[in-house]
Amino acid sequence: MLAPATIWLTGLPCSGKTTLANAVAAALRAKHHGALILDGDEVRKTLSADLGFDAMSRDENVRRVAAVAALSTASQLFSLVALVSPHRAARDAARAHHAERGLRFIEVHLAAPLSVCEARDVKGLYARARSGKAKDVTGVDAPYEAPLAAELTLPHEVPVVSAVERVLALL
Repeated sequence: MLAPATIWLTGLPCSGKTTLANAVAAALRAKHHGALILDGDEVRKTLSADLGFDAMSRDENVRRVAAVAALSTASQLFSLVALVSPHRAARDAARAHHAERGLRFIEVHLAAPLSVCEARDVKGLYARARSGKAKDVTGVDAPYEAPLAAELTLPHEVPVVSAVERVLALL
């Protein structure tokens, strides 16, 4: 039996966080483990609907998601967080929140370059940013601070099946 953990997937928008979260959750469920997906887009429609995209709001979003993930993990579920979470300090605070509670926290960096993310952009986020219709887009006019010591870094060339295997190997 695998010990529950929060698996925090971070990277630029369109780097593959949600795709990987869904695939890892499916693999865990196939092994009879419970899994909760906390997807950034969905969280922004509900838990963090009152927040903007300035630096303080982004960090508050991370704090809220970390709290929910810790509650979920403490309840013996795997928490799969698919969240840009652009600020290293906020991710470090999420890790510390888990550590204070004796919970496992695994940071996975999806290291897709901006050009790849823009090519994958089915929602048109980057196009809106480039045309000036969207502001504070991570990677364009808002910073992304890559992790310095993630438990796993996945280059964009890694197929999803292989990425799932690598994440599961950490568990």
